Amino acid sequence: MIDPHAPAPPGAPPSWAAPAPLPVRPGTGRFLVLACVFVCAACGLVYELELVALASYLIGDSVTQASVVLSVMVFAMGVGSLAAKRLRWHAAAGFAAVEAALALVGGCSAMALYAVFAWTGGWGGLWATGPRCLLVAFSLAIGLLIGAEVPLLMELIQRIRRQDAGGAVADLFAADYVGALVGGLAFPFLLLPFLGQLTGTLVTGTVNIVAGGALVLGLFRRDLSRRARWTLLVAGVTVLGVLASAAVLVGDFERAARHAVYGADVRVALQTDVQEIVLTGGTRGRPLDLFLDGRLRVGGRDERRYHEALVHPAMAGPHARVLILGGGDGMAAREVLRHRGVDRVDIVELDAGLVRLARHDPALAALNGHAYDDPHVHVFTADAFLWLREAPRSGFSGYDVVIADLPDPGITASTKLYSQEFYGLARRVLAPGGRLVVHAGPVQSRPHAFWTVAATLRAAGLATTPYRVPGQDAGFTPGPDRSAGESRAPHDWGFILATAGSRGPPLRLPGDGPRLRTLTEGGLRRDALTAPAAGLPPSTLVHPRY
Repeated sequence: MIDPHAPAPPGAPPSWAAPAPLPVRPGTGRFLVLACVFVCAACGLVYELELVALASYLIGDSVTQASVVLSVMVFAMGVGSLAAKRLRWHAAAGFAAVEAALALVGGCSAMALYAVFAWTGGWGGLWATGPRCLLVAFSLAIGLLIGAEVPLLMELIQRIRRQDAGGAVADLFAADYVGALVGGLAFPFLLLPFLGQLTGTLVTGTVNIVAGGALVLGLFRRDLSRRARWTLLVAGVTVLGVLASAAVLVGDFERAARHAVYGADVRVALQTDVQEIVLTGGTRGRPLDLFLDGRLRVGGRDERRYHEALVHPAMAGPHARVLILGGGDGMAAREVLRHRGVDRVDIVELDAGLVRLARHDPALAALNGHAYDDPHVHVFTADAFLWLREAPRSGFSGYDVVIADLPDPGITASTKLYSQEFYGLARRVLAPGGRLVVHAGPVQSRPHAFWTVAATLRAAGLATTPYRVPGQDAGFTPGPDRSAGESRAPHDWGFILATAGSRGPPLRLPGDGPRLRTLTEGGLRRDALTAPAAGLPPSTLVHPRY
């Protein structure tokens, strides 16, 4: 229950000549206005989080995208609050118009951003930053409209019953902040997992327009002329029609956009608790490609080249116990199991949905050699960092080989998996003389990130042997790599083999290993790299340098 506050001091210029003629008691009217503040705040925060989440997926680097969205939006909110001063004398009509515009712009923002990325993200040239520009534009527009809400709602609540400014602000901001809390929790735990980004944002826009329209047309309709009421009603119904039509067509839109991004050969597309997984090809002789959150993770044309280079140099030596960090697609496990003498393979993968797909999808299971059916393989669904922290206490240590088959460094979500602390934990589970191999990203296009991985490994007390293998023409990869303007130049993969001690492990292939299709001893030695001069600082949890 909102406590009454003292009236405004004498001489304060009233913004309204008399209290609004309401269809309900003043106390009920105040409650309804504050409830609308609560709903609008929840919707506004959902719009912000939706832009951050979608931009992180499409453009990459979640820290940068969150900083851009939030800073631009907060700035725009201040501008919107100033601009709303001109609407105070028509607060009811102005608020209804703002909510209609906010519901339309915010509700459709995800689809618009995804459409620009899908159909124009590969244009390059002047349009290379098109998705980023649209992200800033939406952040600015939504921020302006959210900022305009508070002054208008302040006028409406004062229209019901005058009170001192401090008390009115306290009531308004209390409802606003509680609504923001609910919106912030609803997005990751309700909207995103059950509705997805596109439908969730459209539903948010619908809630927004219904709440704003109901407040104005139901509670303050006597402040509006007949023409204004009909205009706002038609505008609201039109916005609802647009949002409802988009919600009905969202499935077809997603399929069309997915085909525009990945090609017409999309066979599996699913959203797990962790990421979006897309499989293309894999039937009728077509190569299978696996995309995780828009990034090409397994390319059927040259995945064997990558996995042979990742696994087999590390297997030169004792290899009875092997730990794979990541590698949920099963390809690294396939290569490990080609060696005789492997007693146990532990796979630590965060996404259980990816493991299920690698087990049961016929094409993917055939590509990984049905590795998950091998009794030597044991899967742990866990974050690799947290699993390594608990591994010694849980009896998991003494690994002859640890293979870090993880996303590229430079992706914010995986930064901690390339930190000095992470490599220190990995070193603890190595057996004496054990080897750790790390996929460290491309050397040619991202040399700074690659050599930072090497410096970080050395800072963790590991001696390193860096090497690379060339890949095929990658073209424009969907996802953040494409929007970042990845070139069509032939790419490579960089790896770092490490062990505890003062000298890096020799770069060689096992003498009794399987026959490899893409890798030779001579080629491996030619691809060895000489580390640059020392001095590059390592990456840590509190100071990521990728």
